Parts: sequence; structure tokens; C-alpha cells
Amino acid sequence: MSETPTRLRVFKTYKLYVGGKFPRSESGRVYEVVDSKGTWLANAPQSSRKDARDAVVAARKAFGGWSGATAYNRGQILYRVAEMLEGRRAQFTHEVAEAEGLSKSKAGAVVDAAIDRWVWYAGWTDKIAQVVGGANPVAGPFFNLSTPEPTGVVTVLAPQDSSFLGLVSVIAPVIATGNTAVVIASEKAPLPALSLGEVLATSDLPGGVVNILSGRTAEIAAPLAAHQDVNAIDLTGAGADLARDLEIAAADNLKRVLRAKAVDFTADPGTDRLTAFLETKTVWHPTGSLGASGSAY
Repeated sequence: MSETPTRLRVFKTYKLYVGGKFPRSESGRVYEVVDSKGTWLANAPQSSRKDARDAVVAARKAFGGWSGATAYNRGQILYRVAEMLEGRRAQFTHEVAEAEGLSKSKAGAVVDAAIDRWVWYAGWTDKIAQVVGGANPVAGPFFNLSTPEPTGVVTVLAPQDSSFLGLVSVIAPVIATGNTAVVIASEKAPLPALSLGEVLATSDLPGGVVNILSGRTAEIAAPLAAHQDVNAIDLTGAGADLARDLEIAAADNLKRVLRAKAVDFTADPGTDRLTAFLETKTVWHPTGSLGASGSAY
């Protein structure tokens, strides 16, 4: 009786997500990703400065269309991301368990929370303007209206230790408010982030709205912090020394900076991250007089 041949496992090739496409690193470099026990999981692309610049170009190109979309439409697309993640829950549970050294049940809870977080921010897209904008009382025949607008291209340093829930918690509020993002995945656990790119590519999100890079955080973040076409930077995933250096570089073109601090990503996210990368535009408009009485509208 012949023996059943041993099947060779088909290993996954992880790639960057830039401009809606999946390129390998321009440098051709990869680095080994291991689990909490030091077991090899995969080779991840090691992004270069050129990859970072390409991601900024893609994010800037996508900004006009994404910021100009209706808030309702952005909410629909974010909800679609949650739908897609729900359908791939088993895959992400497996990847998060390996990345963070969690049991299957705990990893599943993390994935569920991340999906719920997408739904949370999807619901905020058409409501945040009512919270932070409004009509201002003025002494004169004018309408005075303040409305929030997206800052622009935002570099996001994803959390190092929360490879999926933390990742979603820093990406979703940036794009929910109309910004586009260049995301640097967790250096030690980038695989859930790279897999998220596959979900985003099939979820109606326009290419370039989110761009995901993996590699050495300091190497990729330095040129992005100094980049003149990046408008803001979230330092969540930076250590103290790196955060200081990046803040100094970001000052060159007056980037908005969200400083790194300890965050419990399992807690209620609130609206702080939604408002972190918004600008307020105030418009004055003269009122008109109606009829002989001079009454105004």
C-alpha cells in the first residue's frame, strides 16, 4: 500500500499596500518576523525611504477625492471594511494569536473589538461636524459658521504591541474625517497590518487613502516626519527618543503632531482621535435685508 505523500505548505507572501496596489519593497529587502516564542512566521517587506515617498505621493493623489466625498459615503465604506473583516475573522484571529502570543479565544476577542471599532468610527463620519462645528453668535448682520475640515496627509506610527486593535484604532479615525494615511505597521508584528491591506483593497476604499508600510520604524518614520507634503504625524508607535527626533523634524513645515502616550485600546475611544487631525474653517456671510422694515434673515 502506497503512502500518502506529504503536502508542502503554501506560505503566504506578504507585500506592502501602496496606492491600492501590492508592491514589494523598492529595495528588495525583507526581514524575518517571529512569534512570541521566536518561531519564524514569515518574511515581511522592509520598506525603504523610496517606499515612504511613494506612499506620500499616493496619499496626496487620493486626498482630493476622499476629502470631497460625502461623510455618509465615507461611513458606508468604513462599514464595508467591518463587513469584510467579519468574513475573514478566522484568518485575523490566527494572525493576531501568533503576533501577540495570545490564545485563540483571546485573539478572537481582540479581532471582534477591532471590527466593532470600525463600526464605531463608521457611525461618526456624518456626526463629528455637528459636535465640533456650528453657528457662532456675532454682533452684526452676518452668518458666522465654523466647520471642520481634514488636515491632509497623515503619517501614522501604529502601536508596537497592539498589532490589530491598536492598528485599527489609529487608522480609522484618521480616514473617517477625510484624511489620507501613510501607516507604519508594528515593526515586530506587522503581519495583521499587511493582511488588513488586502481587506481595504476589496472594500470600496479608494486606492491611496490608506497606505501600509512595514520595516524598521525609525528608518521609515524619519523621512516621513521631514516630508514637506505630509501635514500631520501620529507618534503612537514611537519610543521616547524617536518621538523627540520626529517632533523636531515635523516642526519644519508645522505638521500637526499627536504625541505618543500610553493608551488602553480596549477602552471607549471617545472623539479625541477624530478631532486630532481636523482644521476648523470659519466663514462669514452677510445677511440680507428684506422689505421696507429692514428685517434680516
